[in-house]
Amino acid sequence: MNAGEFEPVRGVPDLYFHDTGMFDTDGYGSVYVYDAERPAVIDTGTGANREALFETIDSVGIGREELAWILPTHAHLDHAGGAGHLAARYPNAEVALPERGVRHLVDPEALVAGTKSAVRDQWQYYDEPEPVPEDRIAGLADGDRIDLGDRELVVHEAPGHAPHHAVYHDPDAGVVFTADAAGIYVPDVDEVRQTSPPPQFDLDQCLRDLEAIADLDPEHLCFGHFGPREYDRGLIEEAKRAYVEWVEAVRAKREELADDEAVVEHFEETSTDIEFWNPERARAEANLNARGVLAFLDRGETP
Repeated sequence: MNAGEFEPVRGVPDLYFHDTGMFDTDGYGSVYVYDAERPAVIDTGTGANREALFETIDSVGIGREELAWILPTHAHLDHAGGAGHLAARYPNAEVALPERGVRHLVDPEALVAGTKSAVRDQWQYYDEPEPVPEDRIAGLADGDRIDLGDRELVVHEAPGHAPHHAVYHDPDAGVVFTADAAGIYVPDVDEVRQTSPPPQFDLDQCLRDLEAIADLDPEHLCFGHFGPREYDRGLIEEAKRAYVEWVEAVRAKREELADDEAVVEHFEETSTDIEFWNPERARAEANLNARGVLAFLDRGETP
């Protein structure tokens, strides 16, 4: 599947996934469209390629007056940057996300500044987010249920990636929308990679989040990066190993080089992700992930 295209999620009626073409990279960013009785869009992409997402929603058969929910899993702009644009186009849709992320979408100035600092020259692939009107947005807490009419999503906080992060579970369909809580799934190699961005990545909480997903005993995982995958316990164990080994690798390289910029540069230059993403994206991913671990270690944590 290429950027701007969408496909049904096999084994889950009425669910589709859309490739946002995020960061000018195929197979990196997913948005999910649930054509339920009260239709929902889960995550939004950066907003930069929103016209293609609008076309997907139209093609699925959801009218502008019909979309009921816009559901970012957290406030990071690769997942929530399009929320305000979607709210403007779909006037009856309510935006909902974990409570700690609400203020960032109502007034995104601080979030934009933090994102620019984190992603640096990758900002060229983002779009300036539109603020979401306060009367169109609601905060979610652990255990809340989102009513899609003929089904519901249960909210489970998963703050290891960021404090405002949650996963959404459809227990009837056996689907968990993992966002970044289960790492990055790479369909080309059927493997899970870590995602550890600054400034609030927490390894120990990430491991607890992974175990919490396993406890839901799903049939399908729908990754924010990238796409759906039938669940098996091995995926969770693979993700745990990826996180633990990655943090240890960064810790060891810092000890060896005693220079954080050299550590980041090392992982940029040695990234193997160029096998399936373009080199620019692979380097940017390594940069963010390394700096997130360095921040974690600075807080006095140990791998």
